[in-house]
Amino acid sequence: MTRPGPLAGPPFDIAVPSPRVEPTPRWVRVRAGDEVIADSRRALLLAWYGPGMLPTYCFPPDDVRTDLLRPSAGPARTPGVDHDVHLGGQVLERAAQRLTDLAPALAAAEGCWTFTWDGPLRWFEEALEVHVHARDPSKRVDAVPSERHVRVEVGGAVVAESRRPVALFETTLPTRWYLPVDDVEWELLAPSDTVSRCPYKGTARYWSVRAGGEVHHDLAWSYPNPVVECPRIAGLVAFFNERVDLVLDGTLQRRPSTPWS
Repeated sequence: MTRPGPLAGPPFDIAVPSPRVEPTPRWVRVRAGDEVIADSRRALLLAWYGPGMLPTYCFPPDDVRTDLLRPSAGPARTPGVDHDVHLGGQVLERAAQRLTDLAPALAAAEGCWTFTWDGPLRWFEEALEVHVHARDPSKRVDAVPSERHVRVEVGGAVVAESRRPVALFETTLPTRWYLPVDDVEWELLAPSDTVSRCPYKGTARYWSVRAGGEVHHDLAWSYPNPVVECPRIAGLVAFFNERVDLVLDGTLQRRPSTPWS
C-alpha cells in the first residue's frame, strides 16, 4: 500500500456560536397527543449552544396553555423555572420551562416559555414535525457530489475507498465524506444498535469496525431515509474523521477535535 504524504488541512476545533434571540417567521406549535399546548405566529428562536442547551423556540405567555402548567418539585435548571404539564390524569414532569434571569443578550426571551424536545411532546414548524431541536437558519448543510479520491483506514486496514463521494459541508463541523455502499469493505463492519437523530439530516444508524485487532465502536453511520432537504446522502456511509485515518487525494488529513473525537 502506498503511504499518504504529510498531514494536510488546518487544525479543526468547534467554535461555539454566541447565543442570540431573534424573531422567526415560522408558525410554531407544541402538541401533547391531540392537545395543543403552545401555538404561536410570533415565536422567538433562542439559539444557544452548550451542555444541555440547543436551539429552541420560545413562546409569549399569551400563546401558551399556562393553565396546564404547574411548577415542578425539586431543583430547577438555570436559567428558568421548570414546570410540569398536566393533561387530565397524566403529568409530564419538567416538560415546560419559563425563562427567567437570562443574560442581557437574551433579554427578549425573558418571561417566555419553551418545552422539552426529548420527551412525548411533538414540535411543528408550519405543518412539518421537527425533532431534536429547532433548526438554526444561520446553519447550512450542503451535500455536494465530488470526484475526490477518499480512502478510510482503521488500524492499518482500508475499510472504504471511493472516487465518487458526496461531501457534506455543515456549518461549524468538519467535512463529512459520504461513500456509496459498494465502496465499503462490509466484512469489516458490524451493525450497531445505536441510533441518532438530527433535525438537518434525519435518523442515522451505525456500524462498528473490526480492524487492527480490536472493535472500534460506532465508527460509521448512514441515513437510510434522510429529511427531504438532504436527499443526496440517502443510503451512503460516512466515518468519523476524528477517529479514522482519512486520506483525501493521497494526503492524510488531520483528525479534527470535536465532541466525537
